[in-house]
Amino acid sequence: MRIPARLRPLIEYGVITEVVRPLLSGKEAQVYLVESGGELRAAKVYKSTQERSFRHRSSYTEGRKVRNSRDRRAMGKNSRYGREQQEAAWNTAEADMIRKLHRAGVRVPKPYDFVEGVLVMECIQGPDGGVAPRISDCPFTREEGIEVCDQIIRQIVKMLCAGVVHADMSVFNVLMADDGPVVIDFPQSVSAASNPHARKILLRDVANITDALRFGRAPQALRYGYEMWDLYENGELDENSVLTGKYDVRQHQVDPDILMLEMQQVEEDEALAEMDDEDFDY
Repeated sequence: MRIPARLRPLIEYGVITEVVRPLLSGKEAQVYLVESGGELRAAKVYKSTQERSFRHRSSYTEGRKVRNSRDRRAMGKNSRYGREQQEAAWNTAEADMIRKLHRAGVRVPKPYDFVEGVLVMECIQGPDGGVAPRISDCPFTREEGIEVCDQIIRQIVKMLCAGVVHADMSVFNVLMADDGPVVIDFPQSVSAASNPHARKILLRDVANITDALRFGRAPQALRYGYEMWDLYENGELDENSVLTGKYDVRQHQVDPDILMLEMQQVEEDEALAEMDDEDFDY
């Protein structure tokens, strides 16, 4: 295939030896299947600001530290140099985050290189030996889906223990590897301690997963986000913390958006039940 311009320097440097084919295209980047280090790997090429569809980026960058004082001032003034540095920092964030989470034992692709704004990482294999599919494309049985949901919730707990909230968690950003789910896409991830929106973002992340992998379970029994944040805030959360999903929202501060989602889920369940009754009404 024709070599993308952004990958040519990596071939010149010997970081990759061949571009096999495009793999995935998302809001933030284009991912290619490449040969590197004698094996197939994934090369993530970040899109420019004009090409991206990710919105409200400022909510995700709050709390991120910029060590260079000149860069920090330029970013604050939104000068041309400042915008260039913001772009570089946004692209670098994922490489830094994947390294951190990989060290913490979170199931993420193993990072290898970050060169010229391109992240080269492990290519996750699926159950059939090919490239792993997104969870959204997997036809799970109810039992399988519930188990996968529990496994993803456990990875969210591990991330929170490492002080990280994914901030774009969904079944589109989790791959189904041959040995279980692997979380991907971290450029927008936030610090649980420093970002003032971290709690709200975590609740939304968890709700995205439990909504997609509910399989008829009552939404009120899947309030893992509230539960894990309370444990985190009280310094009691660890990788093995037992979560029940049960949380009395009447006694705590709740997020209206999450409650609205739960109400919609209940209405959908009732509508489906009515449809089933009509199907058997002779």
